[in-house]
Amino acid sequence: MMSKDAVPGPRELEKELNEYLSKKYGDRIRLSVPFLFPDKSVFQTEVREKKKDRPGDRKINFDMKPRDLEQYLNEYVIKQDRAKEILATKVCTHFNRIRHQDKASPVGTIKNNIIMVGPTGVGKTFLIKLIAQKIGVPFIKGDATKFSETGYVGGDVEDLVRDLVREADGDIDKAQYGIVYIDEIDKIAGSRNSFGIDVSRTGVQRALLKPMEETEVDLKVPHDIVSQMEAVEHFRKTGKSERRVINTRNILFIVSGAFTELEDIIQKRIAAQGMGFGALLRTKDHGAALLQRAKAEDLIQYGFESEFIGRLPITAVFEPLSVMDLYAILKNPNSSVINSKKKDFLAYGIDIRFEDDALMAIAEMAAQEQTGARGLISAVEKVLIKFEKMLPSTDISKFVVTTEIVHDPEKGFEHFMRMEDYGPVFEQHRLLVAREREELKKRILDMRASLEDDCAFLLDDVYLDNIVKIAIEQHSDYRNVLEQARLVVDAIRSFEKHFFDSHEIEIRFDDGAVNRTIYSVINDGTEASDFLNEHFRNYHHGLKLIKERGGRASFIIAEEAIEDAQGFLNKIITESYR
Repeated sequence: MMSKDAVPGPRELEKELNEYLSKKYGDRIRLSVPFLFPDKSVFQTEVREKKKDRPGDRKINFDMKPRDLEQYLNEYVIKQDRAKEILATKVCTHFNRIRHQDKASPVGTIKNNIIMVGPTGVGKTFLIKLIAQKIGVPFIKGDATKFSETGYVGGDVEDLVRDLVREADGDIDKAQYGIVYIDEIDKIAGSRNSFGIDVSRTGVQRALLKPMEETEVDLKVPHDIVSQMEAVEHFRKTGKSERRVINTRNILFIVSGAFTELEDIIQKRIAAQGMGFGALLRTKDHGAALLQRAKAEDLIQYGFESEFIGRLPITAVFEPLSVMDLYAILKNPNSSVINSKKKDFLAYGIDIRFEDDALMAIAEMAAQEQTGARGLISAVEKVLIKFEKMLPSTDISKFVVTTEIVHDPEKGFEHFMRMEDYGPVFEQHRLLVAREREELKKRILDMRASLEDDCAFLLDDVYLDNIVKIAIEQHSDYRNVLEQARLVVDAIRSFEKHFFDSHEIEIRFDDGAVNRTIYSVINDGTEASDFLNEHFRNYHHGLKLIKERGGRASFIIAEEAIEDAQGFLNKIITESYR
């Protein structure tokens, strides 16, 4: 059910309008011509056309090394060391090789398409999203089961590539370096217990063969009203009909699935190889260790066609998560589970923290569900739903989740609400926040080598404590805070330069003023340039008075100027008259 304020997509809007016309006019009138829908891709057509003629603007600029990408992934994804190593290495190689490939030569164009094997909730999708975000390429996810429902319809598969173009805001040059991720790929394996072609499964495998290798996908297709609409808009503006296509040569395809019966197939193959005189003993491997020994022949026996498996040369196996792994996910300062819940309460002005023992208890609850990291979300919700409902109606601004609350939420809630003195809770909260700050500061310094060079200056003590404070208070990823802070500092230096160029007066923000500006801009969610222009809009008048009176043309902007800009200006004007 679409919410009242949600903007419908093209297909939903077309359906709703046709239903309305049918009710009013019967079958005499149907919507048959494309017109403008509330879709951003239409309104950006003109911008894209202007960009298209700028040669070399969007050449891929990716020089990340596998080790750097692996270190980045280690900050967010717990365990899966072997899978992270494989993905970081092969993805980096894929994009670095693009820069050096000879387009005229057909040799050396085998893509590092990847198949990921592992149970649900171990971080497969999250890992690929992180990689795409870090590299800066568009990413689209599809579900293989959606294709199998309609059978051998190549258009369904190619729609993923078209969606990739939309994800890149219509920028074909950028989309051709994107990542297409298809989940539940094991569901399109052909049946191993029947004869003949399984059209709804093997047909989809065949439809994927060309896109996974290299083909041109037409962006204008009859069943896609948005592409038809864009073509009409382009014709209206230029009077020319244009065929827009995207080549999949450099698009990386990554597929994943649980492959629940693959272990048995591998085990039988190894056992058969171990029969006879002098044969090796039967392997005692199981789970991920056994899956690591998977070969193409095992996947073919599972139900995949040899041509399909041949286009997926890289296999990454994911391990199930233990209780300690789940605890490590919750304990990680980048934990989306905990940070998301903190933000839920922060929306009501309530700052919550978790005891370490409480996090362990939640991890034990989640492990019983056997759904990997997904179980953590439901476990946290079960524990806190009563508090999230009731605390916003009180004056309580701080709250600590304890093991007692996790083990018995109802009893824990009643005990908390009957407390006459919340002083011990607030003190415990203060200590937890202080410890989080120290742990995060150490983590940032430990990861110094993996941070961007242009953020390195923010790791000095004069700025780092401020960065940590913002990240802890806002429950934000410290990397995002670092990047936001860097942009603020850039805006400050630009403002200083512009002020001198315009008025021939030098102003320089000291460290305290820089820190305070960073804190204010990020907390308020404002643009740094708007903040500075508004804050210091009258400064050139006052500073010119001082310059004309005594010749002084250089000023230090202190932290108090950020708190009270006009008061600080009045103060230095008064001092100049003494």
